[in-house]
This record gives sequence, structure tokens and C-alpha cells, in this order.
Amino acid sequence: MMDSRDRSGVFDRSNRSGRTDESADGRPEAVAPPSLSPSPSASPGGCVPAPRIARTLLVTTLLGHGLLTTAGILTAGVSPTAEATGLLLLPPILALQLLHSAAGSDRAPLPRTCVTLTLQALLTYLPLVVFDAYWETMAGYLAASLLLLLPPRAAWPLYATVGLSTLVPPLLDGQPLLRSLQLTLSTLLTGLVLYGLARLTHFTIHLHTTRAELARQAVTGERLRFARDLHDLLGFSLSAISLKSELVHQLIPTRPDRAMKEIGEILTLAGQSLTDVRRAAGGYRALSLQPEIRTAQSMLQAGGIHVHAEVELPPLAPRVDTALATTLREAVTNLLRHSNATYCRIKAVQRDGVVRLLVENDGADPGHRNPAPHSGNGLGNLHARVAGIGGRLESGHGEDGTFRLLAEAPAKPSDTPADTTGDAVPARPGGPGMS
Repeated sequence: MMDSRDRSGVFDRSNRSGRTDESADGRPEAVAPPSLSPSPSASPGGCVPAPRIARTLLVTTLLGHGLLTTAGILTAGVSPTAEATGLLLLPPILALQLLHSAAGSDRAPLPRTCVTLTLQALLTYLPLVVFDAYWETMAGYLAASLLLLLPPRAAWPLYATVGLSTLVPPLLDGQPLLRSLQLTLSTLLTGLVLYGLARLTHFTIHLHTTRAELARQAVTGERLRFARDLHDLLGFSLSAISLKSELVHQLIPTRPDRAMKEIGEILTLAGQSLTDVRRAAGGYRALSLQPEIRTAQSMLQAGGIHVHAEVELPPLAPRVDTALATTLREAVTNLLRHSNATYCRIKAVQRDGVVRLLVENDGADPGHRNPAPHSGNGLGNLHARVAGIGGRLESGHGEDGTFRLLAEAPAKPSDTPADTTGDAVPARPGGPGMS
């Protein structure tokens, strides 16, 4: 049992300057930011970004095959009219292949996919009558498009069909079977190469987009952490300073010695607040539940509130200690801001591997709602904190006009990330009970 009037060592975690646990120059150690690139266009060391390289390789390969086909048309020995026709038909095929190789092309509407594939097939097979086998390199483009745009069950059989179709024209022209097999193999390999390059480009773009999104989420999470820490820190500290300042104002005419003592505690509170804000800015802020209970007793007693505290705790894990200390701070801040309490009960015990913190007070108004647009989200923050260590938080009004807040957490939290552990329990009207 802890005496409610024991105020010695209330702020033993810091001296009057509020610079305990800081470096020699009075600043907390800086925490290195995550090494994530916030933009897909950025790249470490100023190198060319991977998506641009992948797109360049894909376009270069397509244009290379187009140049080979152009050379085949010019050396086919056909009439100038046929050559001109072939050179005019080649750019549309290249444009269709670029369209089919673009990221997201496999999600295009089915009617558009059918139209563009049909057009590419017509441009691929109709000129065979004029150019014979020299146009068959374009069949590799069609094979790649089929793999890129159609579901695997339909794409691979059609891919094989396109490859086998290149056997027919050479055989009809009386060319050796080996020549036909060579063209078929060239078509199939061309389709695989173009398909692989296009998929590699898609995956690279997706990877860099995901990386940028993770970086944005990390920045947003850090902003939320800092805002939450400032809310928890300054809400408690400013409430305590305001309360003690009012007490000093009342004590100066009659009890100046007591007033001087309270002023000393106000200075200590202000220094500790500065230290905590610096730690929050640096990414680290460790609190301890037992000293926070003593601080809460002192502050509530200064406001004329009788405090009954019961503490039976062994040394706690740092994450649990900090989360429950922050919970107590928010509970006391809400008590001072939103109630006319005359009595407060604080109980912190560990039973069967579970740490329980109960804060109960009278004078609560069940109908109170703060109309201010920025009235805070303290209980929401506490739900997130307690759930982050695998615990739960319950709060609510009792039928006897009391308000109870109960936080439960495992004494040894797991190392699972905070957003995947715990199960925050919504408040129930009757409030939690605790013996």
C-alpha cells in the first residue's frame, strides 16, 4: 500500500533543469531516419532509377526487332510497292506491341483487348503473302502480346499455336524442314524475351511504387507518433502546472512556505516536460509507472482530491512500463479536465503474468462532451498504445457516478509489431470492474 500523502521524491526522475538522461550539450541523441526513398524517381547515389532502365531495355529490344524486320523487307526482292506497304505496316505493329507491353495493359477492358489483338494478328499474317518468311519475326510480337494480355489457360496454347503456324509458309515454299524449325524457334524465343522484359518492367515499377508508399506510410506514422506523444506529454504536464499554479496563488497570502515548495515542483514539472518533449522529438521516451503514480498523487492532492493508491508491481518490461505510465497520465489529465472529483483510486498490480492498472474517480458527468473542435483523442491514443503491447483498454461510466479506466497488458509482451498485436476492447457503459 502506498500512502497518498507520501510526496517525497515526487519528481525524482529529473533535476530542476529537466535535463536528466541527456547528452552533455543538453540535447537528446538524434535518431537516424529510415533509409527509404520517398519517390520512385529517386535512387541512392544518383544512379538511373531501375524502372527507367527496364523500360529502356524493353523499348530498345522492340525497336531492334523492328530494324531486323525492316532489313528483311528491304532485302526480300519484292516490288517497291510491296516494300512501301511493309514499311507502312511496321509502325502500327510496333505501336500495338508498346501498348500491350505497358504497365496495366492486362487490366484493360476485354473488348479493347480483343480488338487490339485481332488487329495485331491481321497485321502479322496478311503480309505473309507478300513477304513470305521475312515477315515472320513479327509473329514473336504477337506471341508476346498473347502472354501479356490473356489468362494463362488461354495464353499459352495460343502462344504455341502462333509458333507452330510459322512452320507452314516455309514448307509451302519448299524450304527445308530445318529452316522452318529455325523460324518457329526464333518466334517462340522472341515472344518469351519480350514477355519477360515486359513483366520485369511491370514488377520493377510496382516495386518502386510500393517502396515509395512504404516511405510515405513511415513518415505518416512518425508524424502520428509525435502528435500522440505531444498530446500525452503536454496534456498532463500543462494540467499539472495549471493546477499547482492556482494552488500557489491561493497559498501565497497565508502559507508562503508551502507556496514556495509548490513553485519548486512547478519548475521541476516544467523542466521534466521539456525533457520529455525533446525525447519525443528524438524518437525515444521511456516512462515508469511507479514514479508516475507518485506524481499523480501529488498533483491530485494539490487539487484537494483524496487519493488511495495500491501498488504491487515487480520491475516491468520497458514497453509495458511506458504504455501504462502514459495511460495513467491521460487518465489523470481527463480526471482534472472533465470531472469534479473528490476521490480517486489508483491500483496497479500484477497477477498471473498480466499487469492491471485501474483508475477510478467520482464526480464524472456521463453526459459530458467537449464541443471544442480540437478537444483531443486521448482515449483513442491509449487504445492504440495498449493494443500495441498485446493488451486491452476498457473505460466507461458507472451507475454510481464514477468513471473507471482499466488497462491490462501482458507482463512480457511479444516482439510482434505494434499494429499486429493486441485487441483493443471498446468501452462498455457500465465500465470495467476490478477487485
